[in-house]
Parts: sequence; C-alpha cells; structure tokens
Amino acid sequence: MDPLEIARWQFGITTVYHFMMVPLTLGLGMVVAVLHTMWVRTADEKWLRMTKFWGKLYLVNFIMGVATGIVQEFQFGMAWSEYSRFVGDVFGAPLAMEGLLAFFVESTFLGLWIFGWDRLPKKVHLATLWLAVIGSWGSAYFILAANSWMQHPVGIEFVNGKPVLNDIWAVLTNNTVLAAFPHTIAGAIAVAGGFLVGIAWYQLWRRRKDGIDTVDAKGRVIVGEATDIPGRDKKDHSVWITSMRIGGVVAILGFGAVAITGDIQGKLMYEQQPLKMAAAEAACHSGTSFSVLSIGKLGSQNCDEVVPIIEIPGVLSYLAKGDFTTEMPGLNELIPEYEEKYGTNLPDNPLYGERAGQKIDYMPNLEVTYWGFRIMIGFGAIAAFAGAVALWLTRKGTVPTSKPLMQLAIFGILAPFGANAAGWVFTEMGRQPFVVAPNPNPSGVDGVFMFTAAAVSPGVDGREIVFSLVALGLVYLALMVVEVFLLAKFVRAGIAGVMPEKFTDPNEPGDGDGDADRRDVLAFAY
Repeated sequence: MDPLEIARWQFGITTVYHFMMVPLTLGLGMVVAVLHTMWVRTADEKWLRMTKFWGKLYLVNFIMGVATGIVQEFQFGMAWSEYSRFVGDVFGAPLAMEGLLAFFVESTFLGLWIFGWDRLPKKVHLATLWLAVIGSWGSAYFILAANSWMQHPVGIEFVNGKPVLNDIWAVLTNNTVLAAFPHTIAGAIAVAGGFLVGIAWYQLWRRRKDGIDTVDAKGRVIVGEATDIPGRDKKDHSVWITSMRIGGVVAILGFGAVAITGDIQGKLMYEQQPLKMAAAEAACHSGTSFSVLSIGKLGSQNCDEVVPIIEIPGVLSYLAKGDFTTEMPGLNELIPEYEEKYGTNLPDNPLYGERAGQKIDYMPNLEVTYWGFRIMIGFGAIAAFAGAVALWLTRKGTVPTSKPLMQLAIFGILAPFGANAAGWVFTEMGRQPFVVAPNPNPSGVDGVFMFTAAAVSPGVDGREIVFSLVALGLVYLALMVVEVFLLAKFVRAGIAGVMPEKFTDPNEPGDGDGDADRRDVLAFAY
C-alpha cells in the first residue's frame, strides 16, 4: 500500500466533507444576521420566525462544521509531518490567528446569541450575531491565507532549505488570497440562496398539498390557515414566500459575484500556475481557443489522446489576459519549461522514499482539472437558474402543486455545494505534483516549492493510514447521518419546531419536564 496515495485520498475525503459545512455556515450566517436585523428594525414577527427557523439550521450546521474541522489539523501531524516541518514556520501564524482570534470571536459571540434571547437588549443581542458572522468570515480569511501561500509563496526568506516567515503582512495580503476570499464568500452566498429556495419551496408545496393555500382563477394564491396544525397560520405563508424570494435573489447575486471574482482569480492563476489552468482547458497546444468540449481516453494523461470537439476562438485569451488575441502556452510547451526549471527527476533523497530518483510527472490530472472546472461553473449556474425559476413561479404568491418539481428544488440544494466542492478539488489537485507550488510570478519568492512526494510522514505505512482513513470515514459517516437527521427533523417541524413556546398554551396542563424543556432557551439551540 502506497502511504502517499492513501494519505492524499484521506486528506481529500475529509477536507471535501468538512468543506460541505463551511460554505453553508458562511452564507447562511450572513442571511440570518440580515433577517435578525429586519426583525429589530421592523418588529414584524415574520422576520423573527425566519430568524429562529434559519438560525436553528445554521447552528446545526455550524456545530457539525467544527466537529469535522478539528480532524484536518490532526492530519498534518499524522500523515503529513514532513510537510508540517517545511511550512510550519509560515503556517503557524495564520492558523494561530484563525484559532485564537477569529474562531474565538465567532464561537464566543455565537454562544451569547444563543443564550441571549430575552436576556440581552435587542440591539446588543443583534450585535452578537453580526460579530459571530464577522468572526466566521475572518476565520475563512486566515485559512485561505494559509492555503494561498501554498499556491503562491510570499513573505518568506529561504534559510537552510526551509522557508522562514519574515513578513506576515505579505502573507495576509497575498494577491492570491485577496482573489480567493471574495470568490469563496460569493460561493457560500450562492449555497445559502439555494438552501433557502429548496426548503422554502418544500414548505410552500406542503401548504398546497394540505389544502391550506389555494389559488384563484388568475393563479394568485389565496392564503389560508389550519388552526389544528401548530404554526400553519397566515404568517407562516409569509415566512416561506419571503424566504424563497430572498433565496432566489441571493442565489442569483451569489452566482454573479462568483463569476466576476472567478474571472479575476482565473487571470491570476494563469500567471501563478499556468499548468493548472492549461489542464483545466485541456489546452495541449498554444493558442487562443477555449474548449467547450474535449474528449480523451479515460485515465489517459497523454495529450496526444485529447481531441477538441468544440472550441471558441479568443475566449481562452480573454479568460487569461483580457483580450482575444494573446496566445496562451499549452501543456506541451509548459511541461518542458517546468522540467528545465525544476528538474526531470525527483531528488535522490531518503525523504522521497521509493520515489527517489523517479521521473517527475508534471501533467495535472486532466480529467479532474478539466471536468472539475466545468462542474464548478455548471453547478453554480444551476443554482442561479433555480433561483430565477423560483422568483418567476412565486410571482403570484405560491409554488405549483407538482411533487416532482418540489423534489427537484430540494435536490437542487446540492448543486451549489457540488460547485464549491468541485472548485476546491480543482484548486488542490491542479497544483500537483507540488504541495507547495513554485512561483513563476515575479511578485513572489521564486525557488520555494515542495513536491507532494516529499510531504508525507516517513514513519507511517500504508496500513496505518488505511486504518485511520476507515476510522475517520466511519465517524464522518455517523456525523453525516446525524446532521441530515437533525436538519430534516427541524425542516419538517417548521416554525413550530423552533418556536414551541409560541404554539403551546401556557395554561394547558403540562406533562412535567416535557413542557419545561420546550420553553427552555436550549430548545432554540438544540
């Protein structure tokens, strides 16, 4: 068993799983803060209901994100000790800032928000949520600053074969992180939009199915209420129709921001990691054409087996340089340049184990980079399209009674998640065979790079990493089941599930501890 390949699979699986929680926390947190602000400004109960419902889903996701994120840092010591030794002097600063500053602010003020209902003044209580959201965005920034250093090393000097940090400000203002952060936040906002659309659609559909809401001859909704079902009053309809339309707008704005920031990031990536972007376009030869569709033999890393089917002249130049005429170097031209600059064979060093002296394959995985790039864009577009459809269909106040359409909307929640995950897979796998990419950009520090083959822990074998992979996989699977169960439970319960005190008669004979639990502040949190 090859420990390097298994360690890469382990890091990839756990990171992608963890990252499924991150964009929802970043995007939905901002949405909940806006909803809470609207309630404080207007005192309209509709906004309070929305804040509590979406806030509870936000909390469930946040807790799962923390649980799955802790494992990431353990892996640096378990499977990637040589990598940790190499980058530790640089990574320590942004990761410490993330834990001691951003995450501390996020978790502290989120706790105050959870327990501050009816205890803190309204505006102070609102401020705690905004500070928690700012903390989560700050946490994302510091993590991205550390990751961006792997894409574009800056702020260091080379001492005894290791990068030593000499300018933390350069690391924090790396042009790579300045491009990656808004792109990541935009993707997170698109996730939140798709989440609101799918769940609000389900709730409106359920009101139609239960006969609570009907439509008149012109197709306009006639809002009803079911007095025998907790929370199914007329205000309940306004909660879901407003949530859905906000979700549609947020999804469209999120995708628009993703497109703009992605264009900026793509142009930067062409300068810093041209091999990655050439692979994303299956651009084997120099030219200006953008590949709409190219095909190749499954599993092949040979450019001779890649056949362009549909190409648009000039678009590749525009994506890379902002004009339509600049010829961009292809893989066949770039790989010899890398071989000349960084060598044709891995160093004959014990650090590389059995790979010492082997020929270096600079070709990024063509299938993953090419389709990862397109899945990222395509799934993001699906979320924006779903948002536009939701806005159009709800212009008369409700959704159609079609169950397949509702199920499609629920399934559509996954599209922006898929776009985010594909984007990260493309970003990380496109950097191979480097774990710290060399820096051809003159604004950075050249000569600082690390092959992935040298990064894995020398003291572990494949069986040990397989064991930890299986163990972590089972834990993550259990966490996934718990999260899906909790989210589904609270979604089905609707507003009555997050505001039980509102729909429980305080004068009604209780059942002892059960009533106390429903009115307890923790009923909101858990």
